[in-house]
Amino acid sequence: MMYLLLFLNIIMLVSGQVLWKIGIGKGGFNFSIKGIINMFFNPYILGGGIIYVFATIIWIYILSKEELSRIYPLQSLCYVGGILAGVLIFKEYFTFNKALGAIFIIIGTFIIAK
Repeated sequence: MMYLLLFLNIIMLVSGQVLWKIGIGKGGFNFSIKGIINMFFNPYILGGGIIYVFATIIWIYILSKEELSRIYPLQSLCYVGGILAGVLIFKEYFTFNKALGAIFIIIGTFIIAK
């Protein structure tokens, strides 16, 4: 059950980042008071923030049940999800270095999970 919640948390965190990336791409971002205010009314930015709130609630529950030193490294799978989202959604390049890094992260999470 805990791994299912952790997986859901990871999916939500990656989804929030994807929505933020889409929101910034659609509305742009300028570093001014007006730009920051407009950013918060962007539906993609707002949606990503709401997802992050629910992901944080799930994370706090997971923290209450598991050892931090065991579960926190497992959350590094977010980076693998970020690579996949970048390649599949944003058409970024999938390089050898990204593949190798993702493999090391996956191997590390399996070692910690055992």
